Amino acid sequence: QVQLVESGGGSVQAGGSLRLSCAGSARTFRNYNIGWFRQAPGKERELVARISRGGGTVEYEDSVKGRSNISRDNGRNLVFLQMNSLKPEDTAVYYCAADSSLVGGPRWDTWGQGTQVTVSS
Repeated sequence: QVQLVESGGGSVQAGGSLRLSCAGSARTFRNYNIGWFRQAPGKERELVARISRGGGTVEYEDSVKGRSNISRDNGRNLVFLQMNSLKPEDTAVYYCAADSSLVGGPRWDTWGQGTQVTVSS
């Protein structure tokens, strides 16, 4: 089973950018759809972006659409989330997760430990 490790979080001012990385441990990394989630204090975890196994299909949550780009490099077992024009409301712990389902809805059954993103006004 794949293991995931996030990196790239940090503290930035509003309007800044960050590039989050999600590193997978297994050669089967390419077999998983990957999602980026975030959880702000006192709020539920939400899906902000996801990318299909081959990278050909991407989706974004409305609040980050147009400001973010998700991509993957299956040769290096990496998924990236480039976030631009960051806002204070983007402050959260960001997690990547692997979807192992082949049919039906997603099954996010593998998670990383999270990386903190803090945006100051």
